[in-house]
Amino acid sequence: MSIKKHLQRLQKLIPHTWLEQIQYLHSSLLFRWVVQNGSKPIALSYKSAMVFSPHQDDETFGCGGMIALKREYGIPVTVTFLTDGQGSGNSKQNYQNKIIQIRKKEAVNALEILGVKPSDIHFLEKPDGTLPDLKNEERQQTIKQLAKLLRQYQPEEVYVPHRKDCHRDHEATYELVKAAIAQAGITVELLQYPIWLFWRAPLFILLKLQDIAAAYYLSIASVQDKKNRAISAYCSQINSLPRGFMQRFSGSHEIFFKSES
Repeated sequence: MSIKKHLQRLQKLIPHTWLEQIQYLHSSLLFRWVVQNGSKPIALSYKSAMVFSPHQDDETFGCGGMIALKREYGIPVTVTFLTDGQGSGNSKQNYQNKIIQIRKKEAVNALEILGVKPSDIHFLEKPDGTLPDLKNEERQQTIKQLAKLLRQYQPEEVYVPHRKDCHRDHEATYELVKAAIAQAGITVELLQYPIWLFWRAPLFILLKLQDIAAAYYLSIASVQDKKNRAISAYCSQINSLPRGFMQRFSGSHEIFFKSES
């Protein structure tokens, strides 16, 4: 049995409130260490950007400050959502359709706060939770869709979730986008943003030092209020997320990890 499966089984034995407190402490300490000791400051670049988000809200949590800063300077930013975000155990079609439309509207509203026009937002609407399990034909079709968007917009920077973000859709998004960049035949700067990385990955067990190498932090103090308002636009999501998890994204820094495209 893999270490990840052992940890998943162990988590089920720990009371939920205890687990959340442990995760909050771990996340806070690791984030603080990365900002203060394990990363370098990075200035806002004036390069056009394309953000790939597995679900509606990941882009705002991980990159909301960067997006707002770039848009204030008139720098082009495009956002692509890979899944429909319905992510619910309720199997009733009417309920699922309602959630999909709610989350799409929330995404448009959140990105409007950050300065992104609806015409620069794209929804691929793959079923939530299925990205790692796409059949080969659908996987290739998805890569083709992403490559088409990359060729259309020719971004100079691409933002994706961290390759070890401890969420199957997030990690699959990284792999799909990497393949699409290669297929598009463009040269971009690839930056990874963490969402669940610090919350779920125990340091030195699932998360190695090399996984958090090449870390950079961006000051978003001037647009911190915009980002927090954009997060609040996701009304259907924020009440179901751990409070400590939410607090990690309300600060004045965002962390990115550079990797070869």
